[in-house]
Amino acid sequence: MTRPVWAEINLQALQANFQRSCQAAPFSCQVAVIKADAYGHGLLPVAHALDTFVDAFAVARLDEARQLREQGIQSAILLLEGFFSRAELLLAAELNLATVVHQEAQLKALEESTLVRPVRVWLKMNSGMNRLGWLPSEVASVWRRLQALDSVSEVILMTHLASADIPSSGQTDAQLDCFESTCEALSGQRSVANSAAILTCPRAHADWVRPGLMLYGVAPLQAAMEPSLQPVMTLRSRLMAVQHCRAGERIGYGGDWCCPEDMPVGIIAIGYGDGYPRHAAAATPVLLNQQRVPLIGRVSMDMISVDLRSQPLAQVGDEVVLWGKGLAVEEVARHAGSIAYELLCQLTKRVKKVWL
Repeated sequence: MTRPVWAEINLQALQANFQRSCQAAPFSCQVAVIKADAYGHGLLPVAHALDTFVDAFAVARLDEARQLREQGIQSAILLLEGFFSRAELLLAAELNLATVVHQEAQLKALEESTLVRPVRVWLKMNSGMNRLGWLPSEVASVWRRLQALDSVSEVILMTHLASADIPSSGQTDAQLDCFESTCEALSGQRSVANSAAILTCPRAHADWVRPGLMLYGVAPLQAAMEPSLQPVMTLRSRLMAVQHCRAGERIGYGGDWCCPEDMPVGIIAIGYGDGYPRHAAAATPVLLNQQRVPLIGRVSMDMISVDLRSQPLAQVGDEVVLWGKGLAVEEVARHAGSIAYELLCQLTKRVKKVWL
């Protein structure tokens, strides 16, 4: 019998979330970010579902871009981290990819290489996140060097926001001030906004926006849900056993959770071997027959335990939702001391995906 753990991926919800990005930034081109296997949702199904709508896709790895091209995706594709060697640059040109350029070795490779076609370059500025990108004092010089190259078809100026999910922080305005003043005298299109800035900061929309997390129905703001977004992934399993435990008996590894009274305990076929967060705390919600029940005891590799006192008629085979429709992945992530990004991306290969 096949182990009953599967993830339903609702591609209509994905498309609806993309339209929400278009509505929020109606005058900007849309770059759908589908890196990391489309945040765990399946690179190729997601790309095919969005291909006729997007202005471009963005991935982190050249092999992701190559896979898209091999499967017939003709939309523009951006390498968010750029290329890692001259050989990758040559292949990127062959595949007609755009590339971020954020450091000197990449710039020198462009200057010293003969390409089969010019590439579109996204010049990345470090406006305050201090992860990748050129310092403000370097941007104008780099821009001029790129403009002089026959191997470059266009230069787009970009930066990445560190705290757009916390609008009250003030960091976004500071980064925008830095980016705008640095690039004021330079020609070319601009790209700044990620999902959070798309929804909250029209000033950051510019020519290109880069929706990522919001495409998958997850609120990109730390302090608020986003009711206009629809969950795309629903992780499901089934109740595989019901134990009738006595007051004082302990549940699971380490016996961390003690039964306060005689009670039924449900065992669900899901665990950290499937990607369910190992550090999910007791009281993390699970939907059983569309009703919430709390997690008890430790998450093990293949199973979790839940308190069935509110569901005394639950039976083996009843369906369970771990996150998704009816239970936001953000809420589960908070109980696990994690973030929705991690939960969506860490599902393992033994979880079957079903695209609807």
